[in-house]
Amino acid sequence: MSALARPTLLLRIYGGLATALAPLAYTRIKTKLRSHSIDPERFSERMGHPGLPRPAGRLIWFHAASVGESLSVLRLIEEMGSALPDVHFLLTSGTATSAEIVARRLPTRTQHQFAPLDSARAMARFLNHWRPDAGVFVESELWPNMLRSAAARGVPLALINARISDRSARNWTRAAGTARSLMGLFRMIHTQDARTERHLRGLGLKHAKMGQNLKSFAAPLPVDENALSAMQGGLSHRPLWVFSSSHPGEEEIALRAHAALLAAHPDLLLILVPRHPERGGNIARLIADRGMQTARRSLGAMPGAEEAVFLADTLGETGLWYRLSPIVCLGGSFTPVGGHNPYEPAHCGAAILHGPLYANFIGVYAELHRAKAAMEVQDAGALAQAVGRLLSSADALKNLQSASTSFAAIQADALGHMARDLCAALELAPPP
Repeated sequence: MSALARPTLLLRIYGGLATALAPLAYTRIKTKLRSHSIDPERFSERMGHPGLPRPAGRLIWFHAASVGESLSVLRLIEEMGSALPDVHFLLTSGTATSAEIVARRLPTRTQHQFAPLDSARAMARFLNHWRPDAGVFVESELWPNMLRSAAARGVPLALINARISDRSARNWTRAAGTARSLMGLFRMIHTQDARTERHLRGLGLKHAKMGQNLKSFAAPLPVDENALSAMQGGLSHRPLWVFSSSHPGEEEIALRAHAALLAAHPDLLLILVPRHPERGGNIARLIADRGMQTARRSLGAMPGAEEAVFLADTLGETGLWYRLSPIVCLGGSFTPVGGHNPYEPAHCGAAILHGPLYANFIGVYAELHRAKAAMEVQDAGALAQAVGRLLSSADALKNLQSASTSFAAIQADALGHMARDLCAALELAPPP
């Protein structure tokens, strides 16, 4: 399936425009990276200039979009690294946040670089330096110039954890020839749900096959044990719950629910974890407008008896909040974001609540519900009722926590199968 077909007219037009507009895109990207205090010497990685030397021997390139996708492949890289001890790994991603977080968690023999922009010149520089022996793309990171440039050099490619929404599928159908030309470059297409498999097979990609959601393989989020101990000591006298990965519009839902809960649980603390910590200032003002006092993690504050909300506006500490609290409500599910990864709080043993909008994880949540390992709530009122029941019933809380923990443990068993399938498709045999 990986033969490089003549590009369609749409791909040729796109290729020319992407290359021509790359300098303009690079100017905007530099501004974003600078705002995250990224070392300016790394900016040129986005134009394909290497920031690190290429290690000797075989190199497998993994490409992911952002934080969630990057973190989801780390355990897979570890598994493949154990089977292929002579292989090094390169992980590319496009965002500053992903670079900051994965830098602390890279497996052995793994390096991170910012992904090159999707221009012919940037890709040529990137491939000339790194010369990958195989390329693995995650979810929906399908950059035409990137894929075609790699395939033209004979790099075997795989797509894992593919996810295509119904809307995207309709758009692909309007350009079916382009879709087949691009997706046909992959020797292996692993989808995270039956819907995506059905869409891709409908386009003629008969080698698309559903498998385990890659995010189920993610290791438990890291936790600073000293920070956890300090938090547990400082908050041991208070009941608490977490609203995590909140997006605009969801903080209001969390705060309305919390206000209702305080009537019956006046000492209750809400740990509010925004998906994007840079929104912390605006969220702090929103909390104040609601008449609640707050302490901000980014300012080094600890909540005292008078604070009803602890604003956890920092990066890389989500595992701390999941370990600290027995109850976690996952955001991105009350506004049309598509939901967030429920395996992370499940690995930490939290009772999981979520809203009704989780299109990106529809298969996962269906399995969670069948296992009675999560509860769906519709709005702030229902959220307050659900948290209230769990706070009032130790048995109900323990049962939901136990179910989510068991669910996470069962899902991880398929990691070895995924690694073996990937090695076979990419013809990556162990050293003799």
